[in-house]
Amino acid sequence: MDSMLDSLAENEFVSISVRDPRLHKDDFWRTHVDYEIHLCTNSMCFRKKTSSVRRRYSEFVWLRHCLEQNALIIVLPRLPPRNPFFSMRKTEQVFQRMKGLQDFLENVVHTPLLLSDSRLHLFLQSDLSITKIERCALGKTRYTVAEAIQRSVGGCIRLEDKVSCDSDCESSSSSSSGLGLSVDTPVQGPLQPSPEM
Repeated sequence: MDSMLDSLAENEFVSISVRDPRLHKDDFWRTHVDYEIHLCTNSMCFRKKTSSVRRRYSEFVWLRHCLEQNALIIVLPRLPPRNPFFSMRKTEQVFQRMKGLQDFLENVVHTPLLLSDSRLHLFLQSDLSITKIERCALGKTRYTVAEAIQRSVGGCIRLEDKVSCDSDCESSSSSSSGLGLSVDTPVQGPLQPSPEM
């Protein structure tokens, strides 16, 4: 039995890439850049085997802070430094930031202790906002972490054939939210909403 588990562990892979930077105009003066995080894996640690979401730099900063609080004995990898003069026109800056974000995520997903944090999984495999990730991880939503990951489509959680777009979900009409969609084969069978706390 142990040799079978060892064999499975040896054949597991997690491939993660940060790509496709996009500039979003927030208002007349402010803009932000978000990046696609593409994850492909056969690891049993992940609910979905393929997913793509969009996240901005400040959300990576939030994730690192969360992981740091949870894993006091682990030295976390660094994020690329915040640059107040970051410009999409400077391709070397864009490339260096994407590489730094990807290196950070690669180190995180290859650290077993960090994989126990549900916020990491929601960050990588759902299109929920940071606020909704926090609420879901604390059990303060009508859906579980697994449901949020599996059924998250355009900011709404699909429960059975109904779409629940209440205060627990993000609006799907916002084009500059910095978040994207996750795609994968849905879980078979009906989902039961968890009670709201």
